[in-house]
Amino acid sequence: MVPSSIKSLVFLAVAGLVNLVAAAPVSAQGTVRRHLVYFRDKAGSPYSVAQPQEFLSARSVARRNRQGIAVLPRDLPVNPAYVAQVRGVAGTQIHYTSRWFNAAVVSCDSATLVRVMALAPVRSAATLNRSFRDVSPTAAPTQVPPAAARGTLATRAQYGPAYRQNEQIGALAMHDAGFRGEGMQIAVFDAGFPGVDQISALQPLFQEQRLAGTRNFVDGGTSVFLRSGHGTNCLSAMAANESGKYIGSAPKATYHLCITEDVSSEHPIEEANWLAAAEYADSVGVDIISSSLGYTTFDSPSVSYTYADMNGRTAISSRAATIAAHVGILVVNAAGNEGSSSWRYISAPADADSIMSVGAVDSLGNHASFSSFGPTSDGRIKPTLMAMGRAAAVLSPNGAAYRGNGTSFACPILAGMAAGFWQANPTLTAQQVITALRNTASQANTPSPALGYGIPNFVTAYNALNPNAPLSSKNNKDLDGDALSLFPNPTGDGAVTLALPSVLRGKPLRVRVLDARGAVVATQQVAATASSTAGLQLGRLAKGNYTCEVSTRDARRTVKFTQQ
Repeated sequence: MVPSSIKSLVFLAVAGLVNLVAAAPVSAQGTVRRHLVYFRDKAGSPYSVAQPQEFLSARSVARRNRQGIAVLPRDLPVNPAYVAQVRGVAGTQIHYTSRWFNAAVVSCDSATLVRVMALAPVRSAATLNRSFRDVSPTAAPTQVPPAAARGTLATRAQYGPAYRQNEQIGALAMHDAGFRGEGMQIAVFDAGFPGVDQISALQPLFQEQRLAGTRNFVDGGTSVFLRSGHGTNCLSAMAANESGKYIGSAPKATYHLCITEDVSSEHPIEEANWLAAAEYADSVGVDIISSSLGYTTFDSPSVSYTYADMNGRTAISSRAATIAAHVGILVVNAAGNEGSSSWRYISAPADADSIMSVGAVDSLGNHASFSSFGPTSDGRIKPTLMAMGRAAAVLSPNGAAYRGNGTSFACPILAGMAAGFWQANPTLTAQQVITALRNTASQANTPSPALGYGIPNFVTAYNALNPNAPLSSKNNKDLDGDALSLFPNPTGDGAVTLALPSVLRGKPLRVRVLDARGAVVATQQVAATASSTAGLQLGRLAKGNYTCEVSTRDARRTVKFTQQ
């Protein structure tokens, strides 16, 4: 599939993605092509599910543990002895392996492939030479005039052209409540990220050390500030943070950037790249995958998908996305831009089960004509949710803001809100996050093939889960302008004082302190007081950034502070 605005949605099946390409003919002798080589088993592996720390990061294991997800044999790496046997065949090059599909992507010619197939550990192989044809009705983002100003001018001035797309899903109130993605990790799969290291609105990623990893699965290595600017567009919708110019939906999250798509190629190797990137995201402990990619039609001699294949079990990318969801990652994927084309329906991997597939609406909440329709071929409701994808504001590689069309943009806008929502409700599982947003969205009771469950809203979903400490639907400040504050800030190990807005005075208070990951590290009950201040004894906290949440039965306020 192509990034909703460029050819990028093609996915290649890596290590285990071979099923999708199994029908492709073997390459002619002498011509080196990439093949997906499956192994028979994981027998004799030096790895064990009892010691996951040998192949998964502590953060990855912790994500599973929080959600009650066991490490399974499918998580074990490919047996290195099997890989060595393939590598020992002259004329082969192994690009990467897949734990989940017990396979490897291997470059060789057809004669060499015959020798590889003769190895005892090898079960089967398929040539990854199917081509991709772009059928997107929006081949490139379309620049349009800015929408007429609405809402609070000061807020609009801070967020710039990103104001409405954040407001529509409640992200403005989410940010005011103190949830901007702190401690959450998001992997972005796309076709390139040129300019990210230069754009002023993205410099906080580097200054605050929130760019945790980069991987280039097309060229190899870790260089990602190159190739297509589509990834830059999508990243900016979440990560940009420059007051007065542009603020994205998760401006304080931590990011991993992965190039999986080669816009100059028309082969499904990109699907394998997607799988490899998903396994990388799993291994480093990513919470959310934001992927504005998809696949439908391929050039001859490759066999194109049909609508019947959009069942969540056929496409390589869909199978990979489903496993990513099953290991506790919240997978957010663009629904596709096929709504006005002969294809019409969602693309892969948006058809995957247990993921959030995102369609596009305009600023008024109307279905964008290009946004792909559901349901899946087996009758499941898709898209899952909607966000602004018509005339959505993004940043170009030169840092300029413009408006474009595509579910590619709706996807990261909503992924960023989901990150803040999960941060605000850290005990939820990934599946519970999807359920909470879906069950409180605008069409929760009447889902449709065009809009799915509709447009979610952070405040509505949060209040449904926290009825005793609801958020204001407007913002986190009193109508008279008072806000909760804490001093001294930064704090030490002694007492601290809360400066209480009028809405919190004269009522018993519940105080919670959350760390950057959203975990509660301290709680305290404070007796009702008519005073404008209240003292706290927070105990000994580790150095770092924290959120202090103060609530009554009918009001809630938060304030950020730093422990030195």
